[in-house]
Parts: sequence; C-alpha cells; structure tokens
Amino acid sequence: MIPFRAAKLPQYGALRVAAQAAARPCISPVRTLTLQYRRPVASAPANPQILSPTAQIQRLQGQARWYTPENQSSPPPPPPPPYTTQTKEPIWKTLGRLLSFSTIFRGQTFKKMFRDSPEETTLAVIILLASGGCVAYAVWMYFNYFYAEQFTKYPPDVAKSLRRALYYSNHGLDVNLAHKYYKLALEQCRDNHMDPFSDDVVGIKIQLSAWLEKMGNIPGAAKVLDLVLAENKKWLAMVEKTPEKLPMAPVPGMVLGEGENARTVTKEEFDLWVRSSRTRVLAKSCQMSVKLGTLCADDQILDNEKSHDHLIWATENALKEFYRRAKEGVKDGEGSWLGPQEIGGTLESLGQSFERREQYDLALPLFFQALRLCDDQCHLAVIMNNLAVAFSQHPPRAPYETIPDNFAGQFDQAPTPPAPGQTWTRKDHIEAAERWAKNALRHAKELKGDARTPECDQACAVALVNLGNIALLSGDHDAARRRFQRAIKVSEDNSFPDGIREAEEGLKRLSQ
Repeated sequence: MIPFRAAKLPQYGALRVAAQAAARPCISPVRTLTLQYRRPVASAPANPQILSPTAQIQRLQGQARWYTPENQSSPPPPPPPPYTTQTKEPIWKTLGRLLSFSTIFRGQTFKKMFRDSPEETTLAVIILLASGGCVAYAVWMYFNYFYAEQFTKYPPDVAKSLRRALYYSNHGLDVNLAHKYYKLALEQCRDNHMDPFSDDVVGIKIQLSAWLEKMGNIPGAAKVLDLVLAENKKWLAMVEKTPEKLPMAPVPGMVLGEGENARTVTKEEFDLWVRSSRTRVLAKSCQMSVKLGTLCADDQILDNEKSHDHLIWATENALKEFYRRAKEGVKDGEGSWLGPQEIGGTLESLGQSFERREQYDLALPLFFQALRLCDDQCHLAVIMNNLAVAFSQHPPRAPYETIPDNFAGQFDQAPTPPAPGQTWTRKDHIEAAERWAKNALRHAKELKGDARTPECDQACAVALVNLGNIALLSGDHDAARRRFQRAIKVSEDNSFPDGIREAEEGLKRLSQ
C-alpha cells in the first residue's frame, strides 16, 4: 500500500482516482486511506441498478476507514450500545448502600444515589428513620419501666424477680412464669427480712391479685386479697393490745445502725411509728375489703353474703376512723386518712350491695351520702341512676332523711327515720325515680370535649333504660317504647352491650 495525501476527487471513474493517487506520493504519512470493496450479497436482485460515477465515489467514501499509523494493528472500537431505559435499583440494595461507610462519610454518594433512584432512596431514608425511632423508644421504655423508681427501692434480687414477673404478665404473657416470679419475689422479700406489712411487700400481693383478675381468674384474685386482709386484721388487733410485739417493730431501747451512725430508739419514735403504721395498714385494709366485696359479687363467685360482710367491715372502719379524727383531732405521726372520694366510693359499693339484697330503703341513704361526696359529673349521673332505681323499687313508705347539714358530723349517727305522719305512696316513689333519672340524663349530656368520658355515654344509655322502665311502671307504653328504642341507639353508638341487652328486655316486656 502506497501512502498518499487525500484530495478532492474529480468526477471520473474509480480507476482514474487510483492512478492519480499513485502518481502523487504523500510527503507526510499522517493518515492512510484504505479502499475496501465488499463482496456482493448472495441474494442480489436479478436486475441490479447501474450507479453513476458520482454515486460510486460516494459509496466508496462511506466504506473508507481511517487509521493512524501507531494504531493500525488495534481493532476498531465497537459501536456504541443502543439506548435503553435505566432500571430502578431494588430497595434492599439502596438500604445496603445507605448503611455502607462510603455513604456515611461521603455526602456525594448519597447525592448520587438520590439522583439515580430518588423514590427508592427516599423510602429507604424513611425506613431507617422509623427503625431508629422504634429502637430509641424501646430503649427508653426499657430503662423507664424496668429500672423505674418502683424497682430501685427493692433489694437487687427482689427487683430482678419483679421485672421478670411484670414482663411475663404484661408482655411475654406466660401465666406459669409470671406466677413463678411473683411467688419468688415474695419469698425473697422474706429472706431479705423486709416488713411483711410494708407498702412494698403488700404492693406485690395487690399486684398479683390485680394480674389474676386481669387474666379472668376472679376466685384466685379474691383468695390472694382475702389472705392479705386476714393478716392485716391480726396486725390491727395486735397493735391495739401489744404494739411492742409487732413484727419489725422498732421497740424502745433498740439500737439502729452501726458504728458512728448507731442510735437508740426512744419511746416517742416508737409511738410515731405505731401511729403511722396503723393508719397505713388500716387504710389498705379498708380498700382491700371494698375490692373483695366487688370480687365476691362477681358471677364467678356470686357470694353476696360474703361480699356484704366485706363492705360492711370496710364502711364501719372507714367511718369510725373518720369520726374519731373529727372528734379527737389528728395525732402526731398519723398522717392523712381516706379522702371524700374514697369514702364516697365505699358508701356507694355498700348501697349497691343493699340493692342486690333488695333492701332499697337502706340503699337510699348510702347513695345520697355518696352523691354529696362525689365531684365527678359523669359519676354523679351514675349515682343518680342508682337513686332512680332505688326509688322505683322502694317500699310504699317514706324514705329515711339522709342529707345532713355538714360533712364533719354526718357519720356519727344512723339515718333519721321520717317525721311522724309523713306518708309516701307508690306514685310518689315513681315520680321521684323519674326526676332522678332525668337529672342523670341531663348531667350526662352536659359535658363536652375532653371532659367527657365513656362513663357519661353509658350513664345516658342507663338513664334512658331507667326512664323506659319507669314509664312502663306508670302504664305509658308508648313513652316506654320510645325510650327503649332511643337507649338501644345510644348504646350501639357507644359500643355498650349491657345497655342494648337491658333495652331489648324492656321491649320484650312491652310485647307481653
């Protein structure tokens, strides 16, 4: 091959071009031009087209390839790939690249990822942030729940058992393991010589009873509280006669502490301990007795007599201590007693017990006292419903006078009988019941917004049922039917199955 300088080709044939190129050699071998002829295609048409000299030269120029002398041995570069649509990266690969060290320490990698796959990168960032938030919340819950102040006051072994008991009772939901660790915690309290009547030890037993009640084991929950209450009653009997024989009692003359911190217990310190311990144990006993009264009235036990006895004991001791303090004053170390809300709840529970025994004349005074002590408007409607039921079932005689003038001396005497000559007919009791039911409905409907609780909605449904029953007793069947139907609608709107059942039973009585 002879190098030559490329020049503009004249309008002649291919042989004349080659002859002129051979006659004028190239001075500088910058490029070489190679003319290649392709073989004719096997499937050529039968009548080939005859090209002009100009068309033949253009075809030859299109078939020419340029090479530099130093790259003549290397093959020509491959043709560029055809354009294809960029495929999206899977989400797991995007997450892996986000978690790599190159992404963490080089911001341009994240920018490139977001530019290449914006949707997948955004979703991956959201998943990472949500996962980090869940992990942070779990760590916060772990340290704030299992290492809270309620555990730090126990010895380490007791606290460990309590954490496991609470875990298996609230999260792991393993009944056998939860019961095992509750029992182990109580045994460890005894081994650590903790006061069995302290709030810490009694609190474990109350928690065990509450857990059994939550699991639906009402007899087991009542048994635990019954054992604790029996021990407390023995302690209260001993504190009145021989307080120095109480377990863990710091009797006068006892040395507490060691070395420089050692000190001797005085008579005044012992008396303060006795008074504070008596208040604490008596208050806990009253509360447990009220709870026992509620549990014993449950359908799984249904022992109304035992329930009534527990409620009588709680009410008598709560009112007796309240009246003693009102008369003698509060002594040093005694601390505060049950508040009005707690005493009102005790009276209301006893009133409900009298209702179950169909002693409505004795239930009325207790409901009136509970009404005066209650400051929750939704619960006021509940007590008013109880008053409506008690009046509607009251025997045909005047009720007791039950509203004293002041709270301080209202428990020092029994309810006063009605004045001589005062008579109440059946119609009077029905009218009083209707007034209290309407009051309950009005109070339950007044509250709006955040102050309104589900108890208000349930009180509305119960008041409508009571008004339907009262209308049925009065002989007004149309009014009774309207109120029962309205009670069903309100109960359905608030998911209150008991209200639906009572209203449907009222409609059945109308059809009889």
